Amino acid sequence: MSDTPMIDAVSVESMTALLQSAGYRVTPSEQGDVVQLLSASQGVGFALRFGNRRSDTEYLDYTLSCALRVQGALPPALVNDWNSQKRFARLSHQAGFLLLEQDVIVAGGVSEGCLRANAEIWDRLLQEFILFLKQYIAQPADADAAADADAVETETA
Repeated sequence: MSDTPMIDAVSVESMTALLQSAGYRVTPSEQGDVVQLLSASQGVGFALRFGNRRSDTEYLDYTLSCALRVQGALPPALVNDWNSQKRFARLSHQAGFLLLEQDVIVAGGVSEGCLRANAEIWDRLLQEFILFLKQYIAQPADADAAADADAVETETA
């Protein structure tokens, strides 16, 4: 057995401290009695939303979430391509937003190292998400250029 203390619930204060120790700026935001923590990574904003309550101030799980407003039409396969290629976080399209979410469960007990690792995975996924979107945006231009090149080759043959 390890002497590492296990964390079986988190609070606004404990998650604020954890994120700040990892180098994030954290701003609590409250709407009604729902509290979330707002932060950013690589200039991309995200929220930590608490899930199931253990008590008035402690939670058994939380979700890391990044919502980006969609302008224009999305390629139909974008969400499915992300979800088939990536683990740990899911992408969905909801009400004009692309929503990337990662659930973290602490019920039953996890180490602080596990919570830190989840924050590191989230940071990495946000970076990959932005790269993924940039590649999708670039695809139509690349496809149009390839089609133009094919048309030029066909005309000269």
